[in-house]
Amino acid sequence: MELKQNQVLRDSSLDRVLYGCWLGIPDSNVAEMAASAGFDWLLIDHEHAPFELADVMAHLRALAPYPVAPVVRPVNNDPALLKKFLEMGVHTFVIPMIDTADQAAACVRALNYPPKGDRGVGSSLARAAHWGQVDGYLENANDEICLIVQAETVTAIRNLDAILEVDGVDGVFLGPSDLAASMGHIGQNTHPDVVESVANSLGRIREKGRIAGVLATDADMIARYRSAGANFVGVSADTLLVGKAFRDCAGQFKD
Repeated sequence: MELKQNQVLRDSSLDRVLYGCWLGIPDSNVAEMAASAGFDWLLIDHEHAPFELADVMAHLRALAPYPVAPVVRPVNNDPALLKKFLEMGVHTFVIPMIDTADQAAACVRALNYPPKGDRGVGSSLARAAHWGQVDGYLENANDEICLIVQAETVTAIRNLDAILEVDGVDGVFLGPSDLAASMGHIGQNTHPDVVESVANSLGRIREKGRIAGVLATDADMIARYRSAGANFVGVSADTLLVGKAFRDCAGQFKD
């Protein structure tokens, strides 16, 4: 068997924006509905949503038949947890709350086999290697890992240039909600100072040739961040879409 190519790494090298959606409902039927919608990528949110490891695995299997890239955001950068996701077959990670170059470098080490990193070897037990059946898995797995770290605080923005210099960091994803809170504007993602900081950071990321990601659910903000350089854009979440559909439906029948 051949090692599966990383779709995000391949497609992000093209001159186009990759659009995705957050998955926060731990039901693989919802994941499969999203997979058939036409997004470039879908992010399984293990950080804020009530996902257990088995739920993430079910989502990965639900997405597998579709031409959409699965992305996982783990709850933190714990190497033991990241190793679990790697063995399950996750190739693209968005790792939250990375404030420094040292933290980013630790993520690189956790996600890669030696000599680039210190990921443990257990491919005969790993879905990622089809339980030892993928030819050259150990030699080539590092090439298919995509690490996108999240810059979500004032400290992270201050250290952005240093983070971008870390070998093995493929991109940086801006978190407007947490950044707004860190800047003293909690709940105000569209505060002018927050928008300016995000837009400026996106431009710096793209100047370094890295993936520049952001979550923006408003059409005007999406356009603003695209023009600033964003090429990996989350545009909604399953929770938002389902909730709105329920409210719109119920609203038709209220007096």
